Amino acid sequence: MSKSLGNVVEPSDMAQRFGPDAFRYFVLREMHFGSDASFSDDALVGRINADLANDLGNLLHRTLNMTIKFQDGVLLAPQGESEVDKSLKADAKETVDFRRGEWLCAVCLTKRLVCRYDLAGGKSELGLDWNKTDRDRPLLRFPSVASIAAAPAMADTRLVRVDGKNFIAPDGSTLRIKGISLGNWLMPEGYMFKFEVAKAPRQIYDAFDRLLGKDDAETFWRRYRDTYVTEADIRFIKSVGFNMVRVPLHWRLFMDADGGIRGDGWALLDRVVGWAQASGLYVIPDLHAAPGGQTGINHDDGPGYPLMFYVPRDRDLTIRLWRAIAQRYRGNPTMLGYDILNEPAAPYHDVATLNARLEPFYKRATAAIREVDPERIVILAGGQWSSSFAMLGPPFAGNLAYTYHSFWASTKRDSIQRHLNFANLYNVPLFLGETGELTDEWNEEFRRLHEFHDIGWSFWTYKNLDTFSTIVSIPRPEGWNQIVAFADGRQKEKPPQALIDRAIAQYLDGIRLQNGTVRWSYLASLGLRSAP
Repeated sequence: MSKSLGNVVEPSDMAQRFGPDAFRYFVLREMHFGSDASFSDDALVGRINADLANDLGNLLHRTLNMTIKFQDGVLLAPQGESEVDKSLKADAKETVDFRRGEWLCAVCLTKRLVCRYDLAGGKSELGLDWNKTDRDRPLLRFPSVASIAAAPAMADTRLVRVDGKNFIAPDGSTLRIKGISLGNWLMPEGYMFKFEVAKAPRQIYDAFDRLLGKDDAETFWRRYRDTYVTEADIRFIKSVGFNMVRVPLHWRLFMDADGGIRGDGWALLDRVVGWAQASGLYVIPDLHAAPGGQTGINHDDGPGYPLMFYVPRDRDLTIRLWRAIAQRYRGNPTMLGYDILNEPAAPYHDVATLNARLEPFYKRATAAIREVDPERIVILAGGQWSSSFAMLGPPFAGNLAYTYHSFWASTKRDSIQRHLNFANLYNVPLFLGETGELTDEWNEEFRRLHEFHDIGWSFWTYKNLDTFSTIVSIPRPEGWNQIVAFADGRQKEKPPQALIDRAIAQYLDGIRLQNGTVRWSYLASLGLRSAP
């Protein structure tokens, strides 16, 4: 709106037409300090109906019905302040302090005053000093303002960036991520070989060593990685309508135990990034297996406990690896962002200790990345199978996004409401990093739920052995049941060599795209191309 165009909205007129409370709610809900906003009668009516009449109205209706059903219509007297109440109050106060500090820091920056707002240190102190020279003034340490002060004069317009709750493409449009994970390629998982005991990568490698011998096993893995994902796969992924591939990584393919940056993984990742760039796909690398293990379960290749959060050297190695990745792909427009840790801190460990250490690690890793790739999106996963953001506070830097995983969940809004609350509280984008492995009907409903709330997604996984719940099903080789029994230790005697040779040859041939079975109904459930 503009005074010169004469299309200014008069608040008094709005108050008379809609009531002051309704107009006040719209302004607070839709218009954020420092950002452009739009207004129309339809937008106001739509927001009031959606939030107040629909969401809160339904909540009130359900609450009354449940009170009648379970409490005979009688409300219990207040029982005092519970621990949950105290936690909610503390969170509310933290949010108020955060936003107040953001506003004051913005004022200070505009007026060239001195701000001391150390969110990273857990302090919320603001100081003003009119007497110091510019040279003597302390560095401003508040994420939204500090990022402005530290940003280069000209931002790299080739990169995807974050703006509020949206991913923004280089052309300025809102990017809705539609991705697929390349699981079992650079990060093998036992269940995708049909193994039930040999689940972790180290167990899988040992099984193939016992099956083939070390030299032939090394040959197998080279052929496997060269064949499992090829340029034909990347072109196919693009052709059916995906716009991103998520690449799970095992740290040992990129680094040795002493921290040396070496390994076959670099050339393989370079290859996929190049193919993706040629096809017009984005790439998100995700660290599925960090040094020491970040989850405490088989797929992180740790010892069954998330030692990374207890051993400083493991955390240092992880940060070193991410810095090396960021250095290698600095400014590369194909890289959408870096997914720092897959599913950290499983729920059956010392959750309180692990959760308290997650965000400090993220701060260190993000700082290391930003030293060499300053404008890259950093993607942070919640704890407990990436199911909760409860241990994460306000964004500590710019260009942060948040990812969660969800399998076998309700397809109704209540299954993601806590994530929506987090995004709304801090005005940050969400990304469904893993989901799927259920029926086509469930896939479609869950995908539609996320798209309704403008949340991008990445389904798990692109290929799997002999299954309906994936994009490409790999044919099961003859005699594979004996291979599985030997790998899992249920069969002590090694299968006949002729059977091994035939099964391995069939498997390596079957993982080629042209020899797999494309599940077109699965693609249709994702709203993508549904026929060859």
